[in-house]
Amino acid sequence: MAFDNESFEEEENFAEMFAASEKKQETSRIVEGEIVEIQADENRALVGVGDKLEGILSLDEITVDGELTFNTGDKINVMVMGYYNERPKISYKKVLEQQKTIDFISANKDDFEDVIIEGIITKKNRGGYVVEADAVSFFMPRSLAAFKDSDDVVGRKIKAQVVKIDEAENSIIVSRRKLFNEERKKKKEIIDQLMADDVVVEGTIKKITSYGMFVDVGGVDGLVHYNEISYKGPVNPSKLYKEGDVVTVKAISYDKDKRHLSLSIKAVQPDPWAEVESELDEGDTITVTVSNIEAYGVFVDLGNDIEGFLHISEITWDKNVKNPNDYLTVGQEIDVEVIEINPKTHKLRVSLKRLLPKPFDEFLKNYKEGDVVTGTVTSLTDFGAFVRISGVEGLLHNQDISWEKNTKCKDVLKSGEEVEVKIAKINSDDQKISLNRKTLLESPIDKFATSHNTNSIVNGTIRDIKDFGVFVSLEDGVDALIRDEDLSPLVKDELEAGQEIEAAIAVIDTKRDRIRLSVKKLDYIKNQAMLEEINDNQSHSLGDLIKDQIK
Repeated sequence: MAFDNESFEEEENFAEMFAASEKKQETSRIVEGEIVEIQADENRALVGVGDKLEGILSLDEITVDGELTFNTGDKINVMVMGYYNERPKISYKKVLEQQKTIDFISANKDDFEDVIIEGIITKKNRGGYVVEADAVSFFMPRSLAAFKDSDDVVGRKIKAQVVKIDEAENSIIVSRRKLFNEERKKKKEIIDQLMADDVVVEGTIKKITSYGMFVDVGGVDGLVHYNEISYKGPVNPSKLYKEGDVVTVKAISYDKDKRHLSLSIKAVQPDPWAEVESELDEGDTITVTVSNIEAYGVFVDLGNDIEGFLHISEITWDKNVKNPNDYLTVGQEIDVEVIEINPKTHKLRVSLKRLLPKPFDEFLKNYKEGDVVTGTVTSLTDFGAFVRISGVEGLLHNQDISWEKNTKCKDVLKSGEEVEVKIAKINSDDQKISLNRKTLLESPIDKFATSHNTNSIVNGTIRDIKDFGVFVSLEDGVDALIRDEDLSPLVKDELEAGQEIEAAIAVIDTKRDRIRLSVKKLDYIKNQAMLEEINDNQSHSLGDLIKDQIK
């Protein structure tokens, strides 16, 4: 058992000595070596580093523009970084990098508190991260990195502040967390001063977006929303500024939770709305310049950094405006009437049409009921057509388009077509105009009256049966009515649509476009005719008797 214990202890001691030897060998050190042999075919050089040991150096490390910078027999400083199979692992580039680190330490060892580096994270280990900047290696402990454990940061570009330099260990410690804290502290001081003092400062535009501009004021970025650029209202910042421009701004709010600083350009300028409120009233006529045209209306410039809005419905009395560009152009000066002023919301509405003559008033001066005019069809609906006459629209109802039953305006007219109509009615109170086209056409009843008279006997077809009578279709599309009292001796309940019927014409009213028939009158006419025939026959027989007696 003693042997076993002693063997175990010896094995353990050997392991400790081996580990210590490995640790000693792995400690990087710079030595002066000599190039013993260059093996170009294997892209390497053998370098003697003392103790009869030779390390292998890649020729890539001593090649510049395809030419070797060292030859056999030249002295060269290399870094011994450890051993592999008892052969030293060496590097020439590491010496150069190490020298840059030494130079950095030498230059900053006495005053490094404000030194900030910008580099790439090249490695990650249990203790932290290796950051390389300008061929100098820095170490950033995990506790000073301000990264989440889940962050994949290798290859990421960062800024960090130097917090410690150890000349003996040839190491430089940096902190990203401290840099953040210092920047946050500095920003807080700037923001507190801006908000407390209500100062006006100059800033530089860093970025322009569709909703505003980000402006740097002393190292702090603030947003100038497009509503805060001008008293005119929302404006496109890219039309007024470019990145790098210097602007005068004022802090108006700060959101501590979101850390958003809001700035304003217009808050630095005098409020022109105060002048508008005191000098302008609703109903005033002013001269403005068209500054911008949109599909829904026009923005007009009053000349004192205030814009008014001219809605599309206030441009003209024409109700069919499709595009303001058809009436106005940018830069055009026009007279408008102020119809609304709201200094609190900074809104000013104006009207152009209210300064123009009202088309309906002009229409009344030139036209009257009964006039026959030519107009243009502006739109077609299920109930009729709207026709424009000298800037005013009148309604041509379906029932007034044609004498033919069930004819609709959209069946015979097209939008944009000219049509001759008669002004049937003008309603001045409602400003409505009723038109008629069928009165200009020959009435089927007028035509019917030329070949038929009262008491004429006609044949027709029952079209419809109503509570008050029966409608009958006659020739050429003419309709007539037989009232219930004129149906005798026919029984109404025995009649049906489509049935042939004979009647006498009772009334032809061409003015009211009506025809009335009567079966009762037809019966009377037939009875009268029969009596006349009997009387004629009887008279003829009596004459014959007298003649016979005389003979």
